[in-house]
Amino acid sequence: MRIGELAQITGASPRALRNYECEGLIASERAANGYRFYDAGAAVRVANIRHLLAAGLTLADVHCFSDCLDGDMTTAPPSPEGLRIARERLAVIDERIAAQTEARNRLARALDAAPAPSG
Repeated sequence: MRIGELAQITGASPRALRNYECEGLIASERAANGYRFYDAGAAVRVANIRHLLAAGLTLADVHCFSDCLDGDMTTAPPSPEGLRIARERLAVIDERIAAQTEARNRLARALDAAPAPSG
């Protein structure tokens, strides 16, 4: 299938698909005209990549799951390495949330302390 078909099937943009390919997460063959062609298994790989990204992992994290991307990751039991990566990413997300919450609280306090607008 061509990149547009894969994009339509998976909901990923062609740009994202080219990025996944550049990262080595999916592969295509090139036709004589330069068009990319993907096999049917690419749709499963892309769905799994998007599942991991939606869970908060990064493309660098997804590389650690390369051996698992061809199966049904949503029902497979997690590996110890997968759990470690997920816990590390969760800690990073929690740190970001805490920093954003503190910034929000500082802004709210500043607004509460500001004089009411006149007039």
